[in-house]
Amino acid sequence: MRIAFLFAAALGVAAIAAAPAEARINQRQAHQQQRIARGVATGQLTAHETYRLERQEGRIAAYVARSRADGGGLSARERLRIAHLQNRESRRIYRQRHDAQGN
Repeated sequence: MRIAFLFAAALGVAAIAAAPAEARINQRQAHQQQRIARGVATGQLTAHETYRLERQEGRIAAYVARSRADGGGLSARERLRIAHLQNRESRRIYRQRHDAQGN
């Protein structure tokens, strides 16, 4: 009985610790969407650049959804991969918004 309680408590602590990480993922996705929208509004992004960036954002969102759908939330490895994907996309957004040619 005591072991079952300790296991349940440890599982609860792990879920609480993972919740802020998952919230950061959602917040970062929203922020990157805002950056893309601002690039479109200011004319820094062409239609083709916007399409490519939005398509990649969709791929990242699909990966996050698939990872969450396995029932156990996001593992540490999945969170690292998502962070890596979001870092790469952030660099792409920056480069596309700041290229002089608009390509």
